Amino acid sequence: MSADDYEPISGQAHAEVGLPGPMIVLAGGVLVGAINIYLAASLLPTAVADLGGAGFYAWNMTIYLVAMVIATMLAGRFLSRWGNVGAYLLGFAVFTAGSLACALSPAMAVLLASRGVQGFGAGLLSGLGFAVIRSALPPRLWTRGTALMSAMYGVGNFAGPALGGLFAQLGSWRLAFAVMAAVSAACGALVPRVLPGRGHDRDLRPPVPVMSLLLVMAAAGAVSVAGVLAGTPAKAAGIGAAALLMAGFVIHERGSDLRVFPQATYRSGSSLKWVYLTLGLLACGVAAESFLPLFGQRLAGLAPLVAGFFAAAISLGWSLTQIGSASVTSGRAVRRLRVLGPVLLAAGLLVQGLLQREETPLWLVAVWVPVLFAAGAGIGLAYPHLSVAAMSSTRDPEEGRQAAAGIATVTSLSIAFGTAVAGVLVNLGGGSMLDSARYVLFGLALLCALGALTAHAANRTDPALAADRD
Repeated sequence: MSADDYEPISGQAHAEVGLPGPMIVLAGGVLVGAINIYLAASLLPTAVADLGGAGFYAWNMTIYLVAMVIATMLAGRFLSRWGNVGAYLLGFAVFTAGSLACALSPAMAVLLASRGVQGFGAGLLSGLGFAVIRSALPPRLWTRGTALMSAMYGVGNFAGPALGGLFAQLGSWRLAFAVMAAVSAACGALVPRVLPGRGHDRDLRPPVPVMSLLLVMAAAGAVSVAGVLAGTPAKAAGIGAAALLMAGFVIHERGSDLRVFPQATYRSGSSLKWVYLTLGLLACGVAAESFLPLFGQRLAGLAPLVAGFFAAAISLGWSLTQIGSASVTSGRAVRRLRVLGPVLLAAGLLVQGLLQREETPLWLVAVWVPVLFAAGAGIGLAYPHLSVAAMSSTRDPEEGRQAAAGIATVTSLSIAFGTAVAGVLVNLGGGSMLDSARYVLFGLALLCALGALTAHAANRTDPALAADRD
């Protein structure tokens, strides 16, 4: 896609909007959703003690993630129908309402339903965060904009457990949700003032790809349920069912005129499918963060809060590395970063697996931090450039919005899939936590290493990099 295909904001509008305002709204929308993936996990033990319903404990994450994935797939439709301002106001309103409902929940069933509403709002905001970059920023800033968007996932993975643990320690789990509602409402209040409202037709009602949504909803549900099932066979069956459903989704989309992802995804010779696969494999590596606190507590005797901060080194590496990576513009350098990212992520997880020991000494625990930081840096090196490749994959504005919103869909679904796979690998360790840790880290390393192959395929088929090929 060239600058000529960009949906420009008028000079006056751009001067009034400026860049900081839109980026606060876009980044804030992604951040509140990312924080709430793990915030509730830290708060739930306290909430269960208050509300009861321990048997539904695991459904907290499942309902949130499924709703989030579905909403990211609809973001482009909401954007086409209501434009930047209308779609964003809806996203923040739904998230705020869900957060307030969580804070006021009188029973576990109400809390779970509220988490579904909250997850839908979070998914919509995440999808819009990437899609609106096309109209809120000039093309030369797309890489930096997408770097900021993806960095919010890393910041959220770090801040969610920390904030949740703090409020849980204070015994104020309801207050945590109320605070998130207030932050969301504040961001929503900025929307009409800072976002361009262009880019929609009030008479446009894009049809909803119902069959595609049902298939992906079932796949997301199977993945999420697999992550909470007991026993390796049950978990493996859940992942297998999810894989079959996703295969059915791809087959249906290839032959349908009504799709979630743009047509370029399924076109022979297009780089978009390889870009999405690489993004998904990078996101799978983030699943390690869900289990690293467990390994730190059981193998190194770390306190829960300290173990959580050690695990967040991956997100820290992801977020900080993107600051430098986003400034790279050379086609040759971009190609190398796309491949280097998955390699570095896989190498970091592999080394971390090799460093696992029973009764790990303190000096070795200290080595974990730079290793995990380097693993996260692999995501930061590649993610912004892959995101821009997705956004630039088509000249059609509507398909471009679909492609951009698809980044959030792929990321959310892949994190859920990676977490379920890691849950199976944990069970393979049986009663040995050391074996479980090694299975998870080695298995995820192997999965992420496949990203180097898909990134190479994306480079070979990306016309935007053709001029700089060796």
